[in-house]
Amino acid sequence: MNDFLRGLRLWFAPGRVAEEGETPDYRFSLANERTFLAWIRTALALVGGGFAVDQFLPDLRWGVRVGLAVALLAAGALCALRAVNHWVRCERAMRRKEDLPVSAFPTLLSLAVGLVAVAMLVIVVLGWAG
Repeated sequence: MNDFLRGLRLWFAPGRVAEEGETPDYRFSLANERTFLAWIRTALALVGGGFAVDQFLPDLRWGVRVGLAVALLAAGALCALRAVNHWVRCERAMRRKEDLPVSAFPTLLSLAVGLVAVAMLVIVVLGWAG
């Protein structure tokens, strides 16, 4: 089974991660869990922002409002999925005494949020209303 599918299986059976390597210092596992929770909080904030844009800015043009809301909701969904994937990958790496995995996701998330923020700034300055 390839590494991605094995990692995906661990999303739903995290106890199986104990089958790999040696148990790391519990402080590292707890730090990994705190990082997971930070990603989940970020995902919830993005989802909340997406709903807020859709529900509380009815005067925006429909396409602009929906586009911004969908961008935030999609970023929130991806962030939640990334959280569990990152947790599993880091836990496995620690147990195997490997380097922690790197990812371009934080950069992509930052760019997405930055683009939405710039779009909102332009909307506020130009006063685009429906």
